[in-house]
Amino acid sequence: MTALPTTLYRAAQVRELDRIAIEEFGIPGSTLMEHAGEAAFHALRQHWPEVRRIVAVCGLGNNGGDGYVVARLAAEAGLEVTVLQVGDAQHLRGDALQARGRLDATATLALPFEPRALGDADLIVDALLGTGLKGEPRGAWREAIEAINSADKPVLAVDIPSGLDADTGCMQGAAVRAALTVTFIGLKQGMVTADGPDHCGVIQFNDLGVPSEVFNRVTAAATRIELQNLPRLSARQRNSHKGDYGRLLVIGGEHGMAGALRLCGEAALRVGAGLVYLATRADHAAVISAQRPELLCYGVEQPGQLAPLLEKADIIAIGPGLGQSEWASQLLARVLDTGLPLVVDADALNLLALEPLRRDNWILTPHPGEAAQLLKNNAAEIQSDRFTAATEVQKRYGGVVVLKGAGTLIATEHGLEVCSAGNPGMASAGMGDVLTGVIAGLIAQGLGREEAARRGVCLHAAAGDKAARQGERGLIASDLLPWLRPLLNFN
Repeated sequence: MTALPTTLYRAAQVRELDRIAIEEFGIPGSTLMEHAGEAAFHALRQHWPEVRRIVAVCGLGNNGGDGYVVARLAAEAGLEVTVLQVGDAQHLRGDALQARGRLDATATLALPFEPRALGDADLIVDALLGTGLKGEPRGAWREAIEAINSADKPVLAVDIPSGLDADTGCMQGAAVRAALTVTFIGLKQGMVTADGPDHCGVIQFNDLGVPSEVFNRVTAAATRIELQNLPRLSARQRNSHKGDYGRLLVIGGEHGMAGALRLCGEAALRVGAGLVYLATRADHAAVISAQRPELLCYGVEQPGQLAPLLEKADIIAIGPGLGQSEWASQLLARVLDTGLPLVVDADALNLLALEPLRRDNWILTPHPGEAAQLLKNNAAEIQSDRFTAATEVQKRYGGVVVLKGAGTLIATEHGLEVCSAGNPGMASAGMGDVLTGVIAGLIAQGLGREEAARRGVCLHAAAGDKAARQGERGLIASDLLPWLRPLLNFN
């Protein structure tokens, strides 16, 4: 097994890699299948050394063939093995048929699928569908998936959990929930976003010994990013002052929503912005100043009052707690008249959706609901294919787009990146406000938009994971703030 790669592929691309390896580099398909089964069995023994009875549920394609290899190796190792066949075995062909024959030679015969047989297992091996899924699994295939999930046994998924779309990460009606997934040749992009993390569990990767030259022939669909893989920021010069690290203006905080603005501003300070000005309702300014005196708070009731702050600012973040009132609309219009770089979030995105425009010097940070407003559809459509949605928002609105959620995506004119860190405890109020502040604070210090989005998303996710060490449930946005500084300086 190797560390998870940074390259992500669509299912068709992985099949092309497989084809190139077999047809152009002369690696027999049966050899790749043997290597896949060996990798999965090794992971099984490593992850569950106490397991004695396994049930392998196999389909009719090459994924089923991988499952036959796992079952054969388990039988040869002295484990008690049951193989359940889904679909008519008369349809087996090629390498999968050969793998089934080698299994039969061990006197481990495949039996027709029977849900009750799962009850005796210590572990279930899912080798039903792999990446060959087209549409929702139906009939015997869906019955098998639902039976596996109902068996309340740990599951090892071979290549990808059956029923999970390798391209979008969406569950197709029903999908296996695995504790461990061992995936081969190329890491599928759907495994790290949407429903992917919930259904894959722990992911291990094996390239099956495919030569690096094969991978040079196919351009990856996306790139996986993590904070530890990003270069460290350069040290600050001793002969510097606060003005060298940027002047950020954050606009928002409609009545009752001052907290969003404060979270955003404080996050920007914690990642090193030199000066952070807040423009908000007048009755919030004094309160926030008393709570966090390092934030420079100004009461702004009319758009004209923004003028002196706009003259000071190097960058603007607008949206945290902004609301959609006439006050909010006027402030956004005033900001859009400037040529300053922007980070646009929350209700500023909803207002932008009413009068769309395109510009290159901004970062948009929608969650699925806000992305739906920008694309004039609904959140379910966004979540059904997050990669396409992020790309489409970027094409329509320009700049850099950060589509938040499980497996946050960054879309630029150069392609897609996915952050595989973060946790469901971060599904709480104010997390997006912190992210906006982090990204804007990095831009204030001179990072380019793409680099700031990349580092900001990864830093935010890593801080969430550190904070979640005390438990995901009950995690709140301000819990991330103490982690931003050490992660940025020492990771």
